[in-house]
Amino acid sequence: MTIGYDAEADREARNTVNELRIVLGSHGIKLPSLGRDYGDPPLITLGNCNLATARALVDVLRRA
Repeated sequence: MTIGYDAEADREARNTVNELRIVLGSHGIKLPSLGRDYGDPPLITLGNCNLATARALVDVLRRA
């Protein structure tokens, strides 16, 4: 079985990761594991942050 490569979906995933990094950074939030996971469809890895980071993220989302 051959898995196709969708260059546009990959580009969109990478751009989204960069946008998330910038927007979260503007609120003082850094997700250490933020990145592109190579699934089909593309997946974005958000996990593995400490409690303080998770709480900061909750606070930002509540204000949104």
